[in-house]
Amino acid sequence: MELDNEGLIGLYRTMLTIRRFEERVSREYAQGNILGYVHLYIGQEAVATGVCSNLRKDDRIVSSHRGHGHSIAKGADMKRMMAEVFGKKTGYCKGKGGSMHIADFSIGMLGANGIVGAGLPIAVGAALAAKLEHKDRVAAVFFGDGACEEGEFHESLSLASIWKLPLIFVCENNLYAAGTPARYAVPVEDIYTKADSYAIPGKMVDGNDVVAVHEAAKELIARAREGGGPALLECKTYRWHGHFESMPDFRPPEEIEAWKQKCPVKRMEQRLLEAGVINGQEIEAMNSQVLKQIEDAVSYAVESPFPNPEDALEDVFSSDDTAALEV
Repeated sequence: MELDNEGLIGLYRTMLTIRRFEERVSREYAQGNILGYVHLYIGQEAVATGVCSNLRKDDRIVSSHRGHGHSIAKGADMKRMMAEVFGKKTGYCKGKGGSMHIADFSIGMLGANGIVGAGLPIAVGAALAAKLEHKDRVAAVFFGDGACEEGEFHESLSLASIWKLPLIFVCENNLYAAGTPARYAVPVEDIYTKADSYAIPGKMVDGNDVVAVHEAAKELIARAREGGGPALLECKTYRWHGHFESMPDFRPPEEIEAWKQKCPVKRMEQRLLEAGVINGQEIEAMNSQVLKQIEDAVSYAVESPFPNPEDALEDVFSSDDTAALEV
């Protein structure tokens, strides 16, 4: 899409929505209302927003364990998202998946994944399907710098290149895989250069600049739609919170603070204000609207029932007929 004033405001609204959603999840988790593991996307909002703003509803994405932002940017229902995070029956996966397993096939969100790098081969399958369907659909997969040291990364780039699949590999390089610095675990400074080994384009962008991400993704997605094949987009960014909520954060405090000064949401807000695209009152109104949506989502989650014990036997692909298991 072309970025007119309406498009710029749309990018800001999506990032703001992701930020406010994650802030509320963090608060609810701290109060003991959410159980399990929660990996927040705060600080990385520009990546999901910039990429997904170029995707159609029928395009498909595959996410990672840090997937709330991708889901919202692709158009997921925040009520069903929040209910899933709360483990409620009205959630996207009926309360059985939780934070790391939100999916909505109707909008092309094929799901998040708690296993590092596991979304990559799934995305290859989605891109192969898109190619066979002949409807100029594309697929995109989001993953972190840690996933680049998994075998699935290399296998997926290789196969996507050989088959010339319409797939955008989006590496959200937030400089740490859990607590391991990328400078220690990744043998190259810039991950996008790995694309050369698979004869596909590689591009690096400031992952905290939503307009820059949008423009870079637009070029690569258009190329993929036209049959040009896959590409690797590296977005340099930083997560504000620890790897997951309640995990001790051993990163240098001064490093965290320095990256907070590069806040993608505030950066876009300032850009809109300076360009006269939006004013302070309109920003406040938008923030109030977003907070109301999230409050409604939390109310929906709180008021929804938990799954019943017998629900554990639903949606399970197995047989209780022992005879059927005999060889």
